[in-house]
Amino acid sequence: MIRRFCGERDGSVMVETVITLPLLVWALVATWEFFEVHRYRSAREKATYTIADLISREQGIEDVYIDNAMSLFDGISNDNGNNQLRISVVVFETNDPDDANDNEYWIRWSEVRGNGGFTALTTNDVRNSFDTLPIMNDGEDLILVEAASTYQPVFNVGLSGNVQIDTRLFTKPRFTEQLCYEAQSCYQAPS
Repeated sequence: MIRRFCGERDGSVMVETVITLPLLVWALVATWEFFEVHRYRSAREKATYTIADLISREQGIEDVYIDNAMSLFDGISNDNGNNQLRISVVVFETNDPDDANDNEYWIRWSEVRGNGGFTALTTNDVRNSFDTLPIMNDGEDLILVEAASTYQPVFNVGLSGNVQIDTRLFTKPRFTEQLCYEAQSCYQAPS
């Protein structure tokens, strides 16, 4: 009987189909989901670049400008306002050029729009951020634009819950040395 079964050449591919079809469907759905995560991140990176570029061309910023920057970010990222945006101006200060430990960053101003975990940066948050901020000249301004979004997977293909997408970009003001905010005058480093 076993010899006859092994020699049998009639049949169908039903068993192979039952085994491979779920794997094929999972692979197609997973490929689409992972592509969608990368597309989602790419849209937010492009929106962050756009906002940073717009702000770098300004000589002064107002509340309405930052509100509209958030609206533009939502429009570019094609989202319904599930984003958060933090725009900060960081200054590097060398209090004593002979003392390398006397160098520190401080915040000229920081504003947050949207709902999420961001809070406005303070000088204590960035004072010794030498590992996350670029090398700067004494008194130089740096515009830091950060965005946070949460991607909600459509299918359960191995992504654990919601995926946090964070983008961070810094640039320099183009047409002025200090980028001022309307609610605060441009001022020198705290003593």
